[in-house]
Amino acid sequence: MTQDAALHLMQAHGLWLVGPMAVIEGPIVTVIAAYLAKLGYMNIWAVYAVCVLGDLIGDAMYYWIGRLGPALLPDRWLARLGMTEARKLALEGHFATKGGWTILVGKWTHSAGLPIMLASGAARMNFPVYMAYNVVGTLPKTAVFTLIGWFIGSAYTAIDTWIWRVSLGLVVGLVLVLLVLWQRRRP
Repeated sequence: MTQDAALHLMQAHGLWLVGPMAVIEGPIVTVIAAYLAKLGYMNIWAVYAVCVLGDLIGDAMYYWIGRLGPALLPDRWLARLGMTEARKLALEGHFATKGGWTILVGKWTHSAGLPIMLASGAARMNFPVYMAYNVVGTLPKTAVFTLIGWFIGSAYTAIDTWIWRVSLGLVVGLVLVLLVLWQRRRP
């Protein structure tokens, strides 16, 4: 769906459509909804609340897909994906000790979010703790996109492109940092 189509659908159906769309693709939906709020089609506080709720529902869904998914896959598929018992234990250990920061990195880089949310579920991270970190990450992230939509939302097509570019840049930067850290740990 194009951004223009999303704008027209949200304009016609309001928050009833913003909510489900925010579950699927939060940032640009938040920008467009906030822009429509500025134009008087919706209440800005309701847009913020619905977009936060939609983002958190999506995060919960990804967690449970990650948690239940491996149980549904045959062992040979898990082996092909590299999910050995040792890696599973390492993943569980990581999310037990550094899960909060990992969740925040996923929230704020956007592109890394989906794999991190799935991995947190596969690692069986404590769900209330997982959701608490998602709330901490979602509130400011959604506020930023709401403000962007309010102040420069008319450029939503360009904003969507920049969201993608910045997200890609953050992921590339994160990968480079992780490679440097990994290289330093090697004997």
